[in-house]
Amino acid sequence: MRKALLVFGILALGLAFAQVRSFDQIKRSGEIRIGTEGEFPPFNYFDEKNQLTGFEVDLGNAIAEKLGLKPRWIAQAFDSLLIQLNQGRFDFVIASHGITEERAKAVDFTNPHYCTGGIIVSKKGGPKTRKDLQGKVVGVQIGTTYMEAAQKIPGVKQVRTYQKDPDALQDLLAGRIDAWITDRFVAKEAIQERKLEGTLQLGELVFQERVAMAVAKGNKSLLEALNQALADLMKDGTYAQISKKWFGEDVRCK
Repeated sequence: MRKALLVFGILALGLAFAQVRSFDQIKRSGEIRIGTEGEFPPFNYFDEKNQLTGFEVDLGNAIAEKLGLKPRWIAQAFDSLLIQLNQGRFDFVIASHGITEERAKAVDFTNPHYCTGGIIVSKKGGPKTRKDLQGKVVGVQIGTTYMEAAQKIPGVKQVRTYQKDPDALQDLLAGRIDAWITDRFVAKEAIQERKLEGTLQLGELVFQERVAMAVAKGNKSLLEALNQALADLMKDGTYAQISKKWFGEDVRCK
């Protein structure tokens, strides 16, 4: 669902790939390294006990278990995740990356693990549609597909970027921006968690997207293993159980 694109030099990719582990190498180690952001509730975030949790964390743990491996989570800033993936820091990344043509030039994506869309969030009485955003200041997380979408909306006065979604939300509440564009599930979670139902409103979806895990470019053996594990979890009911725990619905792509 989210996050916009990083382009890597061909030479840098070639050098980095030497450090990337195949699925056989991962199996021999007994441990799979998983990269995520840790700042994107309810998908991946640190709870009040500083424990990494969320839909994607539960799903990543289930995938590791299905593969017979111990998961080791590594949280990094979102805009560095795909770069570090190709440097071998992680074996795969699960951090709500929307599949885009540009990203697909740098990494390989698995089959989608959920579908969602970017939604307009504003104070009650504020903009709710793309047309309403004309002349308005819109907040988005940097390096995301939401940023790309906002930049393409005609008439937007300014697209203001933030390192983290909660920072954009704070500026929305403080009146420093007119609207915030983010994932629809993130927006619903933020409004419910902070009891902002009487303060904020959800507008229209500005786009829909398919979200997937990423592996280093050319790491075919790991890509196939992740796709098989995800398919097995969707078939045996584990995926639906995790999805309903976090969203009350099955969020797989229909």
